[in-house]
Amino acid sequence: MEKYFTIARDSFTGYFNYLVNEVSNPSWTNYFYWLIVLSLMVWVVEIIIPWRKNQKIFRKDFWLDSFYILFNFFLFSLVGYNAISNIGVELFNDFLALFGITNMVAINVQNFPVWSQLLIMFVIADFIQWNVHRQLHKRPWLWEFHKVHHSVKEMGFAAQFRFHFMETIIYKTVQYVPLAMIGFGIQEFFVVHMFAVLVGHLNHANVGWSYGILGYVLNNPKMHIWHHSKELPNEHPYGMNFGLTLSIWDYLFKTAYIPKDGKDIELGFHGDEGFPKDFGKQVIYPFKKRKPHS
Repeated sequence: MEKYFTIARDSFTGYFNYLVNEVSNPSWTNYFYWLIVLSLMVWVVEIIIPWRKNQKIFRKDFWLDSFYILFNFFLFSLVGYNAISNIGVELFNDFLALFGITNMVAINVQNFPVWSQLLIMFVIADFIQWNVHRQLHKRPWLWEFHKVHHSVKEMGFAAQFRFHFMETIIYKTVQYVPLAMIGFGIQEFFVVHMFAVLVGHLNHANVGWSYGILGYVLNNPKMHIWHHSKELPNEHPYGMNFGLTLSIWDYLFKTAYIPKDGKDIELGFHGDEGFPKDFGKQVIYPFKKRKPHS
């Protein structure tokens, strides 16, 4: 038990020192400044070529979503997630050790060319996320958490990070084993993750891009706007367009839906009129109410 207390203590101090170093020492693999640069870059694109020209630069809930970026990217790890995840990994490894398993890596890709490592990790991670995302819509108890993200009423780049912290736990837990069995370095993870952040920013941005034929592979704003539609078609009662970075999964598994230009469709979900408007109440909402998916 003392080992786990030590891991928790070191996780808190270690992540705090890491965060201070991120802010005070810019580098090419610095999450903090890459996030700022990507966010500002996409925001400038929104301002220069807006899809919805009557939408304000500081749209509805702009500052709420900006805080969600800060919280979900950094503060959540600082207040406990980093410690919990490190303890969880150690408990899982200790469990495997009971069966004599000391190395989870089944396919070592470290000797593969860098481009193939990136491609393999990207495709596997995105497919897992697509499946998890579908479950967030189909399972009533998961939908309660996912409502936070779908409470967005005006789309903008920062809306990508308006999500409940439990989604981080769910996504990372499901991804851990398959990705650990392949084995990836932090450098590869950084590149893949920042690319996903950029695409996610663009998907939620006030821009009208669809990327032409590439839109059948890569998620895009004109496709993702329909994922946030308040009105769901009869053939997709739990939602559609679940892709995070890639759209190809939706086309392969028949969950793609772009009936027309969705620039001015109403966003949200049925009953969102009574959904909390501030961060604190949104965080505790799923723990207080349980409603069937609507």
